[in-house]
Amino acid sequence: MVEKGINDLIAVKDNYQIPQQLYSCHTAVVDGYVIEGHVPAAEISRLLAEKPDVAGLAVPGMPIGSPGMETPGMADEAYSVFTFNESGETAVYATYP
Repeated sequence: MVEKGINDLIAVKDNYQIPQQLYSCHTAVVDGYVIEGHVPAAEISRLLAEKPDVAGLAVPGMPIGSPGMETPGMADEAYSVFTFNESGETAVYATYP
């Protein structure tokens, strides 16, 4: 399904109540959860298995070494995967590396 207004990604992010500090380059919805950015598949699997009371997961920005951002010759950056809820509250769900 293509989201109406797909050319206005900020509107899509706002529609799913993603906190601005968590914005990244990709937004998806998986089994009712919003996935924002380069979230590792292991954390999405964990989310779907545990089914916490959150709106979704996010990796803000585009950290080097996150899925799809591997860069030969560059050291991986440390980054966190955050949960967020509809009130905009966030919490660390996992940290890498």
